[in-house]
Amino acid sequence: MKFTISNRLILSYLVIFFINGAVSVYAVLKLSQVSKETSTLFNIDERLLDIRKKLADSFLSQLTYQKKYIIAMDPIFHDEFIFAGNDFNKYLAKAKSIADTPAKKSLLSQIETSYAQYLALINEEIDKSTAKRPSSKQEYDRKKQEMVREILERLRAVEAQSQEDIFTRTGKVREAAADALHLVIIMLIVAIVLIIGISFRITTSITKPLMALMEKTKDISKGIFEDNLNVTSPPEISQLAIALNDMCHKLKQVDTMKSEFFSAMSHELRTPLTAIKQGIGLLQDGVGGTISNNQQRIMKTLSEEVHRLIDMVNSLLDLSKMEAGMMTYNFRSEDLPLLVEKVIIEMALIVEAKNITVKMAPGKNIPPLKLDRERILQALRNLIGNAAKFTPDGGQINLSCTYRDREVEFCVADTGPGIPKENLNAIFEKFHQLPVKASEWAKGTGLGLAFVKHIITAHGGKIWAESKLGQGSTFIFVLPS
Repeated sequence: MKFTISNRLILSYLVIFFINGAVSVYAVLKLSQVSKETSTLFNIDERLLDIRKKLADSFLSQLTYQKKYIIAMDPIFHDEFIFAGNDFNKYLAKAKSIADTPAKKSLLSQIETSYAQYLALINEEIDKSTAKRPSSKQEYDRKKQEMVREILERLRAVEAQSQEDIFTRTGKVREAAADALHLVIIMLIVAIVLIIGISFRITTSITKPLMALMEKTKDISKGIFEDNLNVTSPPEISQLAIALNDMCHKLKQVDTMKSEFFSAMSHELRTPLTAIKQGIGLLQDGVGGTISNNQQRIMKTLSEEVHRLIDMVNSLLDLSKMEAGMMTYNFRSEDLPLLVEKVIIEMALIVEAKNITVKMAPGKNIPPLKLDRERILQALRNLIGNAAKFTPDGGQINLSCTYRDREVEFCVADTGPGIPKENLNAIFEKFHQLPVKASEWAKGTGLGLAFVKHIITAHGGKIWAESKLGQGSTFIFVLPS
């Protein structure tokens, strides 16, 4: 099943939400555990220690009032004794209600038993003292001290047990907090990695085919109509890719038909144009009789126009061969700077007529290149000729050859009107001419730069143009060494 873009985005959001939710739930559970241990620590152990202190205080107070009452037999001391006993029983009941371990419950039960025995012993002593019956004071004191010692020792045992539980629970809280922090950090890192990975995967599954579509549209804008775009997912983009392939196939058919038409027309036109040229030549030579000066002038004009038409037809035929991959190239070792100098000499009359300065930067360590001499000369004539054509009177043309990274770069920079940015790629298409002012225009077919691009590409190089309006243009091509 192929997910649509909408489904992919929804799925990625749900996965990210699930991961965040899992991390959050785990963190809450760990915090709840820490909170539970902390609550136990304060609600049981700390309270039990406080109650143990009150039990000891109330018991010692009761012990004090008991001694005073036995000695003085003052009812006030007896009342205080009873009041302290009530406090002891109240605190003992509280302690037993919150005791959470068998050890604590056992100690408190033992304290309760010992305290009951202590009270029974005291009451017996008081009854005998009130009735003035004989009793052994030493025996009572020994038994009371034994009961008091047992109660206080067990109270201290309760305190020790509570402190031990506090220490244990504090350790558990510390460990739980450390474990929670450690695991939450690990889960957070894992979640972040998963979220980034999922987001990257979903994003690239959308952007990658979109980039492929964008590159394909660039190829179409350059006149490359190969219907080889293969995008299978997402379905929306897949359908668009199929439509683009269909469009490219039809454009390719149209381009082939156009090339075939121009090729056929060129073949059909060359024969009659050659015949017309020969006929005009015969008339100029006086074969058909003497012609006047005006007729000679008309014949000269006709001859020039016919010659221009024949050049255009030959150019169309050559371009058709290049586009079909049928052009033959004769590669030999050539010195590119020498070829540039040859073209500069050929262009001397044109640049002198416009008072243009041509500067050639001396290239250093330019190696010989495998070139088709005539085709490279044709490319150089087109580039330097265009620079001379569009450079105003008194302007300047700068030429340079440089060698770096096993490539030779050639630049032609003029001081002409410049080329709009949107036309920098289109100028290499056949029949494309810039909409310059009539005063800046020279006759042309719009095939020159198309020839240059095919020639440079056939040599394994690449060519491009850089320009700013009002600041001239620079044409650059690079050839492998």
